[in-house]
Amino acid sequence: MLSVRNLGKSFSGPRSKTVLAGVNLELGVHDYIAVMGESGIGKSTLLNLIAGLDRPDSGQIVFDGRDITALGEDALTLLRRREMGFVFQAFHVLPYLSVTQNVALPLVLNGIADAEIGPRVAAMLEAVRLGAEAHAMPRELSGGELQRVAIARALVHSPRLVLADEPTGNLDQESASQVLSLLRQCVKDKGAAGILITHSQAAAATADRIYMLSPSGLRKMGSE
Repeated sequence: MLSVRNLGKSFSGPRSKTVLAGVNLELGVHDYIAVMGESGIGKSTLLNLIAGLDRPDSGQIVFDGRDITALGEDALTLLRRREMGFVFQAFHVLPYLSVTQNVALPLVLNGIADAEIGPRVAAMLEAVRLGAEAHAMPRELSGGELQRVAIARALVHSPRLVLADEPTGNLDQESASQVLSLLRQCVKDKGAAGILITHSQAAAATADRIYMLSPSGLRKMGSE
């Protein structure tokens, strides 16, 4: 599904820096991996490149047979909207919309028929154990519940690829454990693939494979 080939990215300016060099990664359906590394090593940059939010200086990213490094901005926007789901540390739940309205957003943006939206949102909220909070406002929810809303929103449109950037960084240990379990389960059940960026060894352990990002590239942990 996803092939990252010899990816490189540098930032220019007074403190010019090469962030990524020679990064390679292969990801298939149902794969759920974790990427670890020191702060500032380029983990979030890697996600941004895979999502087409930034452009690499070298290398290629092929997603579902398409070279996304060759796509224009409009095509990339449609690709993200239809094929990708995002979960962030800061939740990014819209405070003026209810739980149901937040989760429904990707379906509305993708032009899904109104008659389909209600049942799909309800099923997704049940999957993340928020059925009873469907009409609640974000201010009424805990941090763990808000992150579950974010997971539901990321997965409700059945994306092929889920990108999670430190999704448990603002959560207590119990909430983090619940969120990680749900994220993995939903990725697997939806037939997607997922990349989890994390500093936490415990969080990384929930993935199928763990990779370490360093200046020399991306290395699978446990391999020579």
